[in-house]
Amino acid sequence: MNHLVCFTSVLALTAGAATAQEMNFNRIASFPVVENMAEGEDTDRATAPEIIDVTPDGNTLVYTDSPLGVLGFVDITDPKNPAPLGNLDVGGEPTSVAVFARRAYAGVNTSESFTNPSGHLAVIDIDTRTQVASCDLGGQPDSVAVATDGSFAAIAIENERDEDLGDGRTGQMPAGSLVMIDLADDTALCDTLKIVEMTGLADVSPEDPEPEFVDINALGETVVTMQENNHLVVVARDGTILSHFSAGAVDLEGIDTEEEGALVFDQSQTARVREPDTVKWIDDNHFLIANEGDMDGGSRGWTIFSKTGDVMYEDGTALERAMIQIGHYPENRSGNKGVEPEGIAFGTFDGTPMAFVGSERGSIVGVYDVTDPTAPVLRQLLPSGIGPEGYVAIPSRNLLATANEEDLLEDGGARGHVMLYEYQDAPATYPHLTSAGMDELTGWGAISGMVADADGMIYAVNDSFYAMQPTIFKINPAQTPAQIIEAIRVTRSGQPAQKLDMEGITLDGNGGFWVASEGRTDRVIPHAIYHIGADGEIKAEIGLPAELMAVEKRFGFEGITLVDDTLWMAVQREWNDDPKNHVKLVSYNIDSNQWGAVHYPKAEPAMGWVGLSEITYHDGFFYIVERDNQLGQRAVTKKVYRVPASDMKPAPLGGDLPVVTKQEVRDLIGDLTATGGYVLDKVEGLAVTPEGDIWISTDNDGVDDHSGETMFFSIGKAGN
Repeated sequence: MNHLVCFTSVLALTAGAATAQEMNFNRIASFPVVENMAEGEDTDRATAPEIIDVTPDGNTLVYTDSPLGVLGFVDITDPKNPAPLGNLDVGGEPTSVAVFARRAYAGVNTSESFTNPSGHLAVIDIDTRTQVASCDLGGQPDSVAVATDGSFAAIAIENERDEDLGDGRTGQMPAGSLVMIDLADDTALCDTLKIVEMTGLADVSPEDPEPEFVDINALGETVVTMQENNHLVVVARDGTILSHFSAGAVDLEGIDTEEEGALVFDQSQTARVREPDTVKWIDDNHFLIANEGDMDGGSRGWTIFSKTGDVMYEDGTALERAMIQIGHYPENRSGNKGVEPEGIAFGTFDGTPMAFVGSERGSIVGVYDVTDPTAPVLRQLLPSGIGPEGYVAIPSRNLLATANEEDLLEDGGARGHVMLYEYQDAPATYPHLTSAGMDELTGWGAISGMVADADGMIYAVNDSFYAMQPTIFKINPAQTPAQIIEAIRVTRSGQPAQKLDMEGITLDGNGGFWVASEGRTDRVIPHAIYHIGADGEIKAEIGLPAELMAVEKRFGFEGITLVDDTLWMAVQREWNDDPKNHVKLVSYNIDSNQWGAVHYPKAEPAMGWVGLSEITYHDGFFYIVERDNQLGQRAVTKKVYRVPASDMKPAPLGGDLPVVTKQEVRDLIGDLTATGGYVLDKVEGLAVTPEGDIWISTDNDGVDDHSGETMFFSIGKAGN
């Protein structure tokens, strides 16, 4: 039975009541590429959609999948419902693909070793999904591009180095080059293969160029990035080198370079070499590079160059800072290259030239208006899957597609995905939560427990991912997106509190908070309740009684709420004395110091486990989030239940406990897919405002093996 009234969709709530519509990209579908495996195949093998392109009619996507050694095909005739078209074995490791007419041209690596590289250009008939030709490339291909008129293909022959030799430096033979092959009659003319040597150009290892990425403008000019050499080359159609120049360096200020479990943006790096990966022409005279870095650099941003070597625009840390504000900063990559821009796409939509810059580690796509190459404008930040690598703009159908290569099957995480976005006359549906507008740049992530105050403000805690920066965030949900307006750092004796795993928060009625720390004894983090003042200082710590610690497991408190003089905490999973599929709701009377509990019956897991992740009291009922630890198509249980307060009569610990009755309030699966993504794992926050509005949030794991996406939305009003 459903006990929620006044339902409102996630889309409507996140979009807000805009008085005037404007064009925005919104994600409309997510396709797990494991669906392209044939019946009977081992779906427990890793997949990795990486480079992606589309047929001229915009109806079929073609992507590379290196671990499987295949090209994958997806029917997007109905882009909101992408359909599998299967995989094609290409006889090696596909590294790149470019589509012209009804042919796909794929670079395939067949190298036996780093010192004996080899590969070929495979020509694929897209309609029959068969290979119709192959050209030996004489080395290891990386990137492939086809001229806009279909007259030739350019292939970067990287002949990459062995990173385990020579301290991982360049200077390892054989050297790479650029290859050009004429195309005609829907095939590649292998005997026209032309090698353009790139040695002697770069200041860094001139004897060992490693071409990384290529793109071709309407004049037939090929721009080549040499990432490790930090160099750029422009080549004419006849193979003549028109210009070449260093990609240069950038001074970075206000960045985080330490991986210390905190988001602190007060460090700097001088002369950080760009080391670009992807490159895209935005017109015949300018191109854009994503400065991912490799050996010595990575400037965390992107740059627009003229083809003669002038820097027209340098983004610096602007994209990274915008990502920080929406919770997508990957703290565990701070010591490397921050958000690591890597992939780029370009297309003209409704008359506006747009560049799409992807962050591999932050799983975000920045959408830029590049009408003026000297002053691009950031228009949107789009959520992607984990590790977005390849992009293709499809202006004829108002679509954008991304290939997200990370497959976390072994860790029970997200599979590799292709995602689709539509340019719509509608408000943007992402982000849901931002710290933009605060006086200081404020990073956040790993949002866990929540509680609402009398003014309708919501307080949320981050969990132990930010071990050195435990924080209570004050959120205004009335804004779109919801606004973090204050960050209260949790301290002990004035210093950042340590050994906390904050998973639940409630108000103490006097301006302060009670916080539940889940705890892990194997990491010396205690199971505990903390009384915290309005300034964030810990006033008291309450440890668990012996009766609980005697049956303890690491799955501790995942929520806390205060009713009169009693705190109630939800234990995530069974402890040693709990019956199967029953967990404790533990009580603690703050006046008498008495402990007690009841049993809550949870669902039988279809896969993995099912547990509780939040408890909140409102108007005679305890609202509880019950979830499994699965995501995507494997997710089954993501629900809100409520328990009548009349059932919450705690019995003494150590004996039989009464079992409460629960009523289903909301199945959240539909809400979690309403913005076109896959079902996220960790629904961890629930707050009910005094008016009865129920707000839900998800934990993004600090962008560690996670897309970084945080959903924050209302499911309407609590009913009676």
